Amino acid sequence: METVKPLAVVTGASSGIGRALAMEFAGHGYDLVVCAEDAGLAAVAGELRGQGADVVAVRADLALYDGVEQLYAAVLATRRPVAAAALNAGVGAGGTFLGTALADHARVIDLNISSTVHLAHRLLRDMVDADEGRLLITSSVASMAPGPFQSVYSASKSFLQSFAQALREELKDTGVTVTALMPGVTDTAFFHRAGMDHTRLGRLPHKDDPARVARDAVEALLRGRGRIVPGSLWTKALGAATKVAPDRVKAAGQRYLSEPPPGGGPHARARE
Repeated sequence: METVKPLAVVTGASSGIGRALAMEFAGHGYDLVVCAEDAGLAAVAGELRGQGADVVAVRADLALYDGVEQLYAAVLATRRPVAAAALNAGVGAGGTFLGTALADHARVIDLNISSTVHLAHRLLRDMVDADEGRLLITSSVASMAPGPFQSVYSASKSFLQSFAQALREELKDTGVTVTALMPGVTDTAFFHRAGMDHTRLGRLPHKDDPARVARDAVEALLRGRGRIVPGSLWTKALGAATKVAPDRVKAAGQRYLSEPPPGGGPHARARE
């Protein structure tokens, strides 16, 4: 008799941490529903199938209400319970607050916050009804500090970290766990897409491998941990230090790292 694999949902799966999370789930024997807005999703779906996973690829813009509903409809169409979900889709807007278009700030909120709340509400109801499930929400170590020159992005990650921990407490008497993923500086295209290659943050020589971030994240998720700062010892030390430093010190540090160089442009957007 054929064994039915558990099903995982991963958003923002076409590149970066999202792609690595999808690969990690496939390596753990999961079938997948993966979602992203760009054409790169098709190649990732092919790689996942090469690992033996059954894959449903949903190309949708989760910054739109209808995009989230499109993804959830695809999940329901599998007629399978969701064992794990990684709500990872996100976008950044680097640069000064006033120099960045209001529409770009709004998209950060729509994708990072609104879509996560929307999809979590859809998926968690089914998980709680089944009294079983694992939910991962990608926040950031940036959530623990004010973020000059990434002000709305950092604030959105603070929301996600708080949201994840609140849900975890609400659901502690169920079979559902919620884990906040708090990656540090990771070697993805994020900084290039954000126009931050020439900032001190973008030039940091030692960035975490997204595969290691995903490996740590999925291990923590499957163990039911509440929060994980993945990656290198340097990132873990940064996370620990950020917890205790005063906000004014953290804000100054973030300004030093993220301030655009002269002529660096008023703003840019980046996917994670």
